[in-house]
Amino acid sequence: ENVDGQIEWKENFKYLDSIEIYSITYLSDGLKINGLLVKPKKDGKYPCIIYNRGGNSDFGALVVANGAITLGQIAKEGYVVIASQYRGNAGSEGKEEFGGNDVNDITILPKVLKEIKEADTEKIGMYGWSRGGMMTYIALTKMTEIKAAVVGGAVSDVFSSIKDRPEMETDVLSELIPNYAENKEIELEKRSAIKWADKFPKNIPILMMHGNSDWRVKPTQSLNLALEFEKNRIPYRLLMFEGGDHGVSEHEKEVNEQVINWFNRYLKNNEPLPNMKYHGR
Repeated sequence: ENVDGQIEWKENFKYLDSIEIYSITYLSDGLKINGLLVKPKKDGKYPCIIYNRGGNSDFGALVVANGAITLGQIAKEGYVVIASQYRGNAGSEGKEEFGGNDVNDITILPKVLKEIKEADTEKIGMYGWSRGGMMTYIALTKMTEIKAAVVGGAVSDVFSSIKDRPEMETDVLSELIPNYAENKEIELEKRSAIKWADKFPKNIPILMMHGNSDWRVKPTQSLNLALEFEKNRIPYRLLMFEGGDHGVSEHEKEVNEQVINWFNRYLKNNEPLPNMKYHGR
């Protein structure tokens, strides 16, 4: 906006002067993968967040605006935020597999973060929305570096997704998943956390958020997975937002506050893990 003849950021965007946004390229399985890195300008050591984008192919690909707003909203609170485009997307080499070997493009990121001098790689969280939530679930069973996780509108049951949205199978899954026709059941199960909730580590607290008016990923996907977490005593918190769409846009401010609060608790404040044993009076 113009203030006394000077062009300045509007109030909500003044934080952009406090962060730096970079396009990055890194190696995963020998492939050059593109992504974004956003960090505070001020010198220091900061905890890290691995952000897992949603969508597939160019739909949901990260652009500078995502760095400024989606990632920047986290970085301005004192975090180094890194995000992958995944292989085969946005100029990255290789072929996307929608939760197959492209998960390696996420699990390698702690090593990439070690090259960032401001990154405190002893304190890494993970945040994913929609397909990125599915990628987060898979990655949590393959990594030891993550201290806390947040997912929103996350896919936890691809079988249900196909029933609710048949076009997901014809337009996305059958196109992107290798040997889909021959190995359909096996490949769908690999991508459905509801089938292997007992594999989740018990030392990573997970914040689950979902809008209960989400048509893209029905809220029952988070509700049902929460019940499996309950059986297996996985530390979790489930927030269902009344009338919330897939991005819970109706409650954007609250969602952002919940995300930062969760990571502050477990990454900045070193809050102890929840006591998941049945206890109390």
